[in-house]
Amino acid sequence: MPATPATPESFDHGFAHVNGVRLHYVSSGSGEPLVLLPGWPRTWWQYRSMIPLLTRHFRVIVCEYRGMGESEKPASGYDKTTMAHDVHALVRHLGYERVNIAGEDVGSWIAYFFAALFPESTTRLAMWEPGAPTDALGAIPALPARDGPNAWHLGFNQLDGLPERLLAGRYRSVVDWSVDQLTTAPEAIDEKSREIYARAYDSVEAIRAVSGWYRTLREDIRVAAGFPRLTMPVLVPGGRYLSLARASNEHLAADIRFIEIPGAGHFLSEEQPQPLSRELISFFTGRTDTLRQPA
Repeated sequence: MPATPATPESFDHGFAHVNGVRLHYVSSGSGEPLVLLPGWPRTWWQYRSMIPLLTRHFRVIVCEYRGMGESEKPASGYDKTTMAHDVHALVRHLGYERVNIAGEDVGSWIAYFFAALFPESTTRLAMWEPGAPTDALGAIPALPARDGPNAWHLGFNQLDGLPERLLAGRYRSVVDWSVDQLTTAPEAIDEKSREIYARAYDSVEAIRAVSGWYRTLREDIRVAAGFPRLTMPVLVPGGRYLSLARASNEHLAADIRFIEIPGAGHFLSEEQPQPLSRELISFFTGRTDTLRQPA
């Protein structure tokens, strides 16, 4: 009798006190561990459609890192070195010595730092939109070209005090703008999902945490520039902004592969969950025939 397919209602939720912070994580499946890190302005929920596909091959652990969702939102510790240590401590807390790790958006910055700081704990790394924090991000113009990314949030989210004064209780407007402007398939992020994300970021504490993620970005770029090339295999998927991902990451690893996910904008995991899952499964297992249809 086939196993019951995983659904969001069947995922396990857990909390762990690690590295001085309380983290919320969602897990499902069995096999080799695969850690997924979400992006802004979303939560673990962004991987809801991918988890049932990935759990056929992996023990999937989605970590809401410091400042996100149901995780603690301390006043400090938002540099990506500290956040990577948080995730590494969670991995050890869960009993794993080595994991595969993947991240989107802010999660991709943390995933890169995890692999760079803990190569002995990283089997393979996938990161996208954009991947590692490098000078390519700093080169994005404040006045975007017509066909280029509008990255207004890179500066806005670093402002001291203004984001929470403007956005507390009103974050739905940011979620809607991000979905409608940065994706090629806005309908992929439905009303329920938009409300989940808006509620997760509506508080002053959550908005301050977002500012922490971005306020440390210049220092993160400086620190990342001093890391040696990664030695584990690296995958960088991309959609509309694949050229930026390539510019950010092409010299960072000895074994790195870029792939296009057709029809995707910035939110790959929700716009194209099945093709992205297929690529991740192929990459992390080393096989090409691994995406099975749901039972």
